[in-house]
Amino acid sequence: MSIHWQQIADCLRAELADYGGLLHLMETQQRSLFDRDANTVLRCANEIETQTRAASESRVRREQTVSTFATQCGEAPGATLRSLLPAIEADARPLLEALISEVNLLIHRVRRTSRHNHTLLARAVEVHQETLQHLRPQSFTKTYSPAGRVAVAVAAPARTLEVAG
Repeated sequence: MSIHWQQIADCLRAELADYGGLLHLMETQQRSLFDRDANTVLRCANEIETQTRAASESRVRREQTVSTFATQCGEAPGATLRSLLPAIEADARPLLEALISEVNLLIHRVRRTSRHNHTLLARAVEVHQETLQHLRPQSFTKTYSPAGRVAVAVAAPARTLEVAG
């Protein structure tokens, strides 16, 4: 079976849709972090994990399709799609170039948003730990790992906060 450029375009479109969905979920999670909506943050984390798998599967399908196309063109199976553009009809090249650029742009935005969300989540956990340490300082012990990182050990909970009544 001969791989036609339209199959590659379909794979790129699917990948574009998956990365777009992933970016949307990450932006929703970010808004939820700012709104302090823990339930939505958790729900988004689960959905992000599922969407990440879908985007990865789309990428693998596209890579396999491009690899097959490269082999049919007499190129190495690991050839990039951009390097294969001369083997594609001239009328189709602008479409494929645009799809490639959009996928790459979305990947960049997903990575940037992911790093930002990770920083926000790490800071939220840090603030939460600091608050707990102020409330119950005897329950926490800070130690340093061989790599110089601070680790906080939590002692067994004592019943110091009880219901009055």
